[in-house]
Amino acid sequence: MDQDWIATARTLSQALPYLQRYAGATVVIKLGGHAMGSDEAMYSFARDVVLMQQVGVNPVVVHGGGPMINEMLKKLDIKSEFVNGKRVTDQATMDVVEMVLSGKVNNRIVQAISDEGGKAVGVSGKDANLMICEQTNPDLGLVGTPVKMDVTILRDLHAAKAIPVIAPLGMGYEGETYNVNGDTVAGAVAGALKADRLLLLTDVSGVKDKDGNILTEMSPKQIDALIADGTIAGGMIPKTETALDAISNGVRAVVILDGRAPNACLLELFTDHGAGSLIREPRD
Repeated sequence: MDQDWIATARTLSQALPYLQRYAGATVVIKLGGHAMGSDEAMYSFARDVVLMQQVGVNPVVVHGGGPMINEMLKKLDIKSEFVNGKRVTDQATMDVVEMVLSGKVNNRIVQAISDEGGKAVGVSGKDANLMICEQTNPDLGLVGTPVKMDVTILRDLHAAKAIPVIAPLGMGYEGETYNVNGDTVAGAVAGALKADRLLLLTDVSGVKDKDGNILTEMSPKQIDALIADGTIAGGMIPKTETALDAISNGVRAVVILDGRAPNACLLELFTDHGAGSLIREPRD
């Protein structure tokens, strides 16, 4: 018998405890970076999400779209202002952000999941009062921070065997639209759902120590110490802070993992190997 088939069967057999472990679990996945950069990567991700649902997981996808927004702003010749390196979202920019995120990017992910045999429904934080926001900083314009979540629509979609795909837009108390960081949205959604796992897909292999080695498992206290001593720096700080907020709001564990790796989500959930850096409270 072909050894490849034997290896495949062994892998499936070894996955059984993990399949049982995650049956009925809610897993929130933040999709960004390389995983959105090509059709091949997108369809590989969509196939993994459909498989997760088929074995009993309740996946929720939250996506970003920064590069696509930049491309459209450039195409429309809309100039951007920056404050301390962060884009100011004025109304003209907000119109483009909403068009790209709720339109082009969200529809592309929904279509990919559909093409792989799943049923996905695209929403944004504005739908059904999913995410009420307040302005983060007046200097940054229409950039919001979630302050109130109503995840009824997500639970209803799961009950209908549909996969929610969420664009990172929120609504203010006066009906204004806010642009919200995708990682922040994923953390807020995971906390409101009390998700079993929050998977943050990135373009790096995980959180690294001072020698560049991947830290495979950490506690919130260890994360705080690594931020304090400068080991965790730059773009990894907001991701780890999102992880800490999610855990404090009831998420069982957060994993920062490399979205460039084939089948990264499946490796993390259903194998001994895992992928990336796992953050959770120490087990007794």
